[in-house]
Amino acid sequence: MNSAVETLRREFGGDIIEPGDAEYAAASGSILASGSPAYVVRPGSIVDVQAAVRFAADTGLELSVRGGGHAFAGFGTNDDGVVIDLGRLATVEVIDKDRHLVRIGGGATWGQVTAALAPHSLAISSGDTRSVGVGGLTLSGGLGWKVRKYGLALDSVVAAEVVTADGDVVRTDAEENPELFWAIRGGGGNFGIVTAFEFAAHLTTDVFHGKIAFPAAEAADVLQGWADYLRTAPEELTSIVNFANPFLGGPNAPVEVVVAFDSDDADRAAEALDPIRRLGTVIADDVALKPYADVLEDGAVPPPGIQLVTRSAFADKESVPDVLRILAEVGASEHPPVISVRSVGGAVSRVPDDATAYAHRQAELMFATTTIGPAPVIEAGRPALEAIWARLAPHANGAYANFLASATEDDVAAVYPAETYQRLAAVKREYDPGNLFARNHNVRP
Repeated sequence: MNSAVETLRREFGGDIIEPGDAEYAAASGSILASGSPAYVVRPGSIVDVQAAVRFAADTGLELSVRGGGHAFAGFGTNDDGVVIDLGRLATVEVIDKDRHLVRIGGGATWGQVTAALAPHSLAISSGDTRSVGVGGLTLSGGLGWKVRKYGLALDSVVAAEVVTADGDVVRTDAEENPELFWAIRGGGGNFGIVTAFEFAAHLTTDVFHGKIAFPAAEAADVLQGWADYLRTAPEELTSIVNFANPFLGGPNAPVEVVVAFDSDDADRAAEALDPIRRLGTVIADDVALKPYADVLEDGAVPPPGIQLVTRSAFADKESVPDVLRILAEVGASEHPPVISVRSVGGAVSRVPDDATAYAHRQAELMFATTTIGPAPVIEAGRPALEAIWARLAPHANGAYANFLASATEDDVAAVYPAETYQRLAAVKREYDPGNLFARNHNVRP
């Protein structure tokens, strides 16, 4: 161990933070999890990432890789291991103006990306939170405000630079190391550390975005009508329904239909959004034209001791009515979890099922429940939550890795169907046979 530490100090040009250092308290945990790693390292270059990976491999210490640090399952930290914090690798550069190619460091956040691309009138289909990391969101999917028109974040990736478990640097795209390229688009952080992505961005305008709210008593009708409409709505329209928020009244909280219409054409926006306004009794409507960068929100940081437990699944067309009926009933019950339902389809469903490792192309909806509170409250509410998901189980399938607070074998099986998993395992055997990158929804080599 001493020899490995000496080698790291000699070869590493970034920051090495250890218990007792002034920065340790802030650096040891991630946004949604606490930890006590033996070393937190912040590489300033790809050479530093290589040195850090070799250090973790040589010492046998558990390795966590942190981008934005938003993983619900706490993958961005650990106890007594090594954390590689990529936050300093956050450059955003337009490398080909004609083709709108953008190179983004693996530690960048989507807020940094949208701010950097705005002067070029460019955007990338991404998540909906500024502080979420590009790497974590993209490697497992990327559902956001342009998903129905431009697909998942991973669908815009054209190449990546990866540091593998042996410390080598590999470029991967459709022609070079194509199986790795397939795997990193949906397979999470199982195969190495992506130090840079190349994305094909698209020209963007301002967009219409905001909330259209309805009374809680109208949840069932609004949900069903919303889902029916999204099947034929313009693909410029992406929408999320949130309800049963305990901070807004729990079962009496308004049903908030959040919309993003990807155009600055007011007439087209009104034509697309008015059918939603007619779904029920509108009690609030703040939809307005705004820059795309302003659509992304600041990520909530829970107070110390407060946990967020999120669970997700998908619904195909035939299951949508039953899923929405159950969710509406749950939302009206005493002490419901926060419920969120996201529209998918559109561009996501037009990508062949086996084109990437993201395995849920044909889903119409992704839905999630989130329980919030201190550990005793979370534990006391676990039986009720399990009962909710037992009701949903016959109508749900799969899981969205970015909205899971656990990483059990059942979770991994839900994220990766058997055929996808087997292909991922073959890639894992080639690039990480020792399973160094295991702090994820892990695919074993």
